[in-house]
Amino acid sequence: MSELSYMEKLLDGAEVEWKKLGDVATLQRGRVMSKGYLNENPGKYPVYSSQTANNGKIGSIDTFDFEGEYVNWTTDGANAGTVFYRTGKFSITNVSGLIKINDTLNLNYKYLFYWLSTEAKKHVYAGMGNPKLMSNQVAKIPIAIPPIRVQNEIVRILDTFTELTAELTAELTAELTARQQQYVYYRDQLLTFEEGEVQHLPMGTKGVGEFVRGKGLQKKDFTNAGVGCIHYGQIYTQYNTYAYKTQSFVSSEFAEKARKAQQGNLVIATTSENDEDLCKAVAWLGSEEIAISNDACIYKHTLDPKFVSYFFQTEQFQEQKRQYITGTKVRRVNADNLAKIKIPVPSMLEQKRIVSILDKFDTLTTSLTEGLPREIELRQQQYEYYRDLLLNFPKPEVLEHD
Repeated sequence: MSELSYMEKLLDGAEVEWKKLGDVATLQRGRVMSKGYLNENPGKYPVYSSQTANNGKIGSIDTFDFEGEYVNWTTDGANAGTVFYRTGKFSITNVSGLIKINDTLNLNYKYLFYWLSTEAKKHVYAGMGNPKLMSNQVAKIPIAIPPIRVQNEIVRILDTFTELTAELTAELTAELTARQQQYVYYRDQLLTFEEGEVQHLPMGTKGVGEFVRGKGLQKKDFTNAGVGCIHYGQIYTQYNTYAYKTQSFVSSEFAEKARKAQQGNLVIATTSENDEDLCKAVAWLGSEEIAISNDACIYKHTLDPKFVSYFFQTEQFQEQKRQYITGTKVRRVNADNLAKIKIPVPSMLEQKRIVSILDKFDTLTTSLTEGLPREIELRQQQYEYYRDLLLNFPKPEVLEHD
């Protein structure tokens, strides 16, 4: 049976009505609740905000503002336009919005949730660098409203698909976690040598390497094209063990004044808000020189680049790093202290053998094109494909606007 004939059979000749959300539902915002307020009023009723982690929950208090069935959306920030299906007793903050359907005999909450899961983010306004989806925009979102029996069937199918996808994703995620733990174990084992087996030398030892501080690059200096660059903040979010291409660029004129990394150098973030991420490193393997920012440093060395980058991930490195961390809210390790950290230096042949093994593990545990992460991504894409297919109703030629 074709996809189109299935939808035709589901509709069975019934018309699909199109309405603006504001015509079929009541919208409202939450109230301001500070961390202090949450701490002073502990209880069992959840409070939802603009985050997506933990299903949007930021805490629990002893009272509630809403009870029943609703659709909830985030209004501000990077997650603006994310929607949730809510039931029970709860509250929301001022960076969160709530939708109450006017007539539940004609519109199913779960159906509306699935619909907005595909539509809401299309209406987010990203101007001024702070994405927003305010109530006036949400009210204008067009909603396809088939007969309630069709809505109920779509919800039944998507609920089943969601449950199956969640179960499979949980199994894959558990397997991925186990493999990641195995990878960490073998990585640390491969990079650990008995005393006297190989030399352990300070990373700043002459003939081994030297650290050079980055200089001058800020996010405002980015251009659409030009000389590649790495800002220290990008190392945490956009890079893994090594890279051949940069995500950003600066002008040739700016690059002339910047400190630059060459092929084989490591680029290290020397500032972070937490100890775990501090000194995350990426081996630059591209053929061109790239500009490096403040709060990062370049490690120029005579070792295998990936070998050194993998070493930066080990507990052996982390343990040595901790003694040199300074600062309270902003944590730092300077280049002079990095130079004191000892690294095992086996033969180049042994370094490359270790890298070859770890590259295979790395692909299985982090690659978005291979291994389990790819499987998890494909399951999510499959779910989204069928969700969008079930919600793909023909639009009228003209949708009225305010």
